[in-house]
This record gives sequence, structure tokens and C-alpha cells, in this order.
Amino acid sequence: MSTSREIRADSALIFELIAGPSQQPRWDGNENLSQAGPGQRVHAVGDVFTMKLTTGSVRENHVVEFDEGRLIAWRPAEVGGETIGHLWRWQLEPLHGSLTRVTHTYDWTQLTDESRIARAEWTTADRLAASLDRLAALAQRSLVEDRSEPR
Repeated sequence: MSTSREIRADSALIFELIAGPSQQPRWDGNENLSQAGPGQRVHAVGDVFTMKLTTGSVRENHVVEFDEGRLIAWRPAEVGGETIGHLWRWQLEPLHGSLTRVTHTYDWTQLTDESRIARAEWTTADRLAASLDRLAALAQRSLVEDRSEPR
């Protein structure tokens, strides 16, 4: 499933909020992410970043798609394990000025572990939209704060 919205912020700023795992709990509409250590900025396919979930468990997220400023996608796995079968994708399309269309996709079509299906079904388009809304608010707040700093 996918959800899109336009955000009045530069795509580079939005991308930094997504590609910096320590920022992700601030905008997670699933309220599933607790924290990520600093300094894990994603730069390429093959990068792996870790995230602590609200349940206390830790996931390794394997980056499988990457185009700086435009696309990032990862597949979660338990620490040291194989990926679980779902994919989180973010696509950014600069429109005009500082307007960016952001599409958030959650694909669990390769998920085979029956114990994870209910949680996957719980992640609805509304929850994806909540992440987009929180991301937009955070990006727009960052713009206001940047403009108010003395030069």
C-alpha cells in the first residue's frame, strides 16, 4: 500500500529526516519506533541501520534501494537474521519551489511468517498518512526554525 502527499519543504530537508534513522521515531505514524543511535545516516544500497522498537526489540534495516534525495527503501530483519519479508519505501519528487511530493509505501507481500501477518495488516494507509503528516510538520517546523536563526 502507498500514500502520497505534498509537503511544503525542500526535498533535501525531508530526505535528511528519513535517511537519518535517529530522526525516524519523531515522525513514525505507526508509533512502532523507539530510538536509533546517532551517526547512522544512510548513504547507499547495502547500508544497514539499527532501530529499537517500542517493544524493546532491535531490528537491522537493510537498505535495498537508494537514490540520494529521491528514494530510500529498506527491509527489516532481526539482528543477525535474514530479512523478514516486508519493505518500507520513501520516494520524493521535487515539484516547484519548495514543494515536494512524498510517497510512503509499505509492502508486505513477501512476508511468510504467520505470526507477523496481523501486525502487517495493522499498518494501514491511515498509519502511512500519519507518518507523512508528522514528517511534514517536522520538516516545516525545521524551516521556520532555520529562518528565525540570526545570520
